[in-house]
Amino acid sequence: VAGVSTDTGHTSTSGDASWALNNDDAIIDWAWRALHISVEVGKEVVTQFYQQAANKSYYLGCSTGTYSSVRRAEVQMFPGDFDGVVVGSPANWLTHVQPWSLHVNLLVQPVNSSRWIPADTWENLIHNEVLRQCDGLDGVEDGILNDPTQCNFDPSSITCSAEDTNATDCLTSTQVETFTQVFSDYIETNDTFIFNGYYLGGELDYPNALVGDHVSSLALAYERFFVFNNTLWQDTQLDLAAIELGDRLDVGNANAIDTDISSFVSAPHNGKILHYVGLADQLISPGNSKLYHSSVQSFMDGNGLGDIDDSYRLFTVPGMKHWYEGFGANAFGGAMQASSGQPPLANDPEHNILQALVAWVENGTAPVQLTAAWYVDDDHNNGVGFTRPLCKFPLSIQYNGGNVNVSTSFSCV
Repeated sequence: VAGVSTDTGHTSTSGDASWALNNDDAIIDWAWRALHISVEVGKEVVTQFYQQAANKSYYLGCSTGTYSSVRRAEVQMFPGDFDGVVVGSPANWLTHVQPWSLHVNLLVQPVNSSRWIPADTWENLIHNEVLRQCDGLDGVEDGILNDPTQCNFDPSSITCSAEDTNATDCLTSTQVETFTQVFSDYIETNDTFIFNGYYLGGELDYPNALVGDHVSSLALAYERFFVFNNTLWQDTQLDLAAIELGDRLDVGNANAIDTDISSFVSAPHNGKILHYVGLADQLISPGNSKLYHSSVQSFMDGNGLGDIDDSYRLFTVPGMKHWYEGFGANAFGGAMQASSGQPPLANDPEHNILQALVAWVENGTAPVQLTAAWYVDDDHNNGVGFTRPLCKFPLSIQYNGGNVNVSTSFSCV
């Protein structure tokens, strides 16, 4: 077994994109070229060292850049690089996820304005009411929404009366409007769809992300250093024209929204894709993952390319934040999970998504569901708090009865 990684052609912190300013070569390296060349070099090193070529090649990655690279470069441009890929919480529509992030920031800011909602209000008043109304829809009240899209939340019970304009235990009409927009799709001028909204159920961490007291540094940097090449550009300048400019430029060809992945999944290559997303993702709406999967399915159906289940499966993870952590079963071998203290329960296809991919590619055994663990305080040293199945989209978890801490008490329906 051999592995290869890359810095994608630059050195920086996660929130710093200043390296991209007027640096087209560095952007192309980051978007797709560095990964592809690293794969080629890695395979050659393996061949020379072991005196034989690698039998199979796999990719595991998550979030910004990694997903765009593997989708565009390795799935679409160079489909022979990998036999299978695992991608999580993807930022595949960069020209829209970054403006959406700024849009959500602007919905609640500035701090102490009439539309501002403090962190304590999100974490207690709003989150508690969401759970009161919707936690039991899956058959058990466990603090997790297994399918947030089934929650038809009514904010009237926490809306202030006309006499309670200074109350702290309710939302003003302006705050209710803000709340509603945060959880709605971002629609721009001329009814132009931009991006899906937040999902209900993740309110405990949303204030640490896009509805907090600061602008998303990554989203602002993307617009400044990738799109406009202008360090003075401000989030308040965001409009449909700015988004359309980003779409036209598609800097570095980093968008990975092409629905035709036939060169990767069809014969003779027959590549496989496992895709997962946390339903309490605080940085990228889970709706984006569902939208892409559904778009690929529509393309395959419309062009007689077979059943999407034969090559590409999406698994949703209730209660999981971006990549890892959260309050749902979030340990199943995804990127950064083990190194963050949340390893899979076992390195087998049932518990480890990478092993499930290997079994699919090499044995033809497609994963129907996975079993994930939640460790107490997201730390395996504290022991397992509970286990849950992870369901293949569009199925969701339903409680059947029995011990609520054991995955066998649940099914995917």
